[in-house]
Amino acid sequence: MAEELTPETPANESDRTAEAEGAEEPVEQRKNGLYPEVSDELAANMKSGWADTELHGLEPIAQAAHTERRRAALSARFPGERLVIPAGNLRTRSNDAEYAFRASTEYAYLTGDQSHDGVLVLEPTAGGHTATVHLLPRSNRENGEFWLDGQGELWVGRRHSLAEATRLLGIPAEDVRELPGKLRQATGPVRVVRGHDAGVESALTDKVTAERDEELRVVLSEARLVKDEFEIAELQKACDSTARGFEDVVRVLDRAEATSERYVEGTFFLRARVEGNDVGYGSICAAGPHATTLHWVRNDGPVRPGELLLLDAGVETTELYTADVTRTLPVNGRFSGLQRRIYDAVYEAQEAGIAAVRPGALFSDFHDAAQRVLATRLVDWGLLGDLDVEKVLELGLQRRWTLHGTGHMLGMDVHDCAAARRETYAAGTLEPGMCLTVEPGLYFQADDLTVPEEYRGIGVRIEDDILVTEDGNRNLSAALPRRADEVEAWMARLRG
Repeated sequence: MAEELTPETPANESDRTAEAEGAEEPVEQRKNGLYPEVSDELAANMKSGWADTELHGLEPIAQAAHTERRRAALSARFPGERLVIPAGNLRTRSNDAEYAFRASTEYAYLTGDQSHDGVLVLEPTAGGHTATVHLLPRSNRENGEFWLDGQGELWVGRRHSLAEATRLLGIPAEDVRELPGKLRQATGPVRVVRGHDAGVESALTDKVTAERDEELRVVLSEARLVKDEFEIAELQKACDSTARGFEDVVRVLDRAEATSERYVEGTFFLRARVEGNDVGYGSICAAGPHATTLHWVRNDGPVRPGELLLLDAGVETTELYTADVTRTLPVNGRFSGLQRRIYDAVYEAQEAGIAAVRPGALFSDFHDAAQRVLATRLVDWGLLGDLDVEKVLELGLQRRWTLHGTGHMLGMDVHDCAAARRETYAAGTLEPGMCLTVEPGLYFQADDLTVPEEYRGIGVRIEDDILVTEDGNRNLSAALPRRADEVEAWMARLRG
């Protein structure tokens, strides 16, 4: 990584304003840079001799019509109020290195844009709202920002001009560095999506309330409960890429055995970066007893023949929709007798859960169906004494080994729509266009003395992404086998 000449571009509100007001001021030099000064001659040289790279004839992005409709629905929900939805800023990983930027879900959902520091503002009008997206313009070439600043275009790449962004997004674009001053002067009711841009929130500090802002976040979360055709296509794309990523892993399991779970993680990540934007969440590559840890993301343990590998991973598309799929695989390609017994119980529970996903069903129905199957098997295996299934479910005793809920909404976030009201989500009713995971599991901890020794250290989860349709459901991740014999045959074919 080349050493930048200056500190990163400030992202807070006051520095943005100063930048806009003093755009011709020289860019401050890095304290320990190897070029402590810029000669007048070099500065003059760098200002000229550059071709015009403005892009013409651009077509709107694929989802522009969908984002317009989403903004219209939001406008109708909050008439007469100014709505501010930030993308977020770069976050420091260490010193002057930033984490890879991922735009806030709310901003990307309403604009289709993924630029850091972007802010969507819906200004109230007599007939609804006027939308404006505020973005960083092209880097300034007069003051040297484009080649001296850490976020200048010669360091991090070309940005779209405001005219280009306007054409692509179908929303008028303005310079975001001028926005804080405008927000400070705003009158009337204002709401902002919090937690993404401290500078924007500071400019609105005396104009907003936590309660009103939370209501905006809830409305935007609930708006994503039912997916449109663009979103469904993206989720299918994410699942298809994820299936290929799982195939990649199976083909190299012998190399993972020679190294560690990290080989599994890196293999899947390659597919995610080649075909998508990233992984949608930290991949869980849990071999052996690590499979009993629900969110095992350290991925630094051994991969041993005779044990199981629980792989929970999802590709996030370039439009930020993620899959969330889990398969539990025998490392040597064949389940042992006990492994298969536990696996078949989880498969049976998942089958019951998927069958319960249909329009008009309660969201909780698929969870209840899966839990009943697992409780029944635990009773059959003698792990709950002389209690019957009904009593076990009443007391929730199966949860010692099932641990988590059987699924969640899926979309731009792996746990999508999380801010929705309980009555519209967990206690709500399924509708066509909703997409959720069905992911029962059984986890016998290595130190669990209440189960026979041979059970200890075995963890199994099977997870698929299920779309609610008009007449039932569709498994978006059906390209991956689920039944134990199908899994073994699939692994044998991939491994030659």
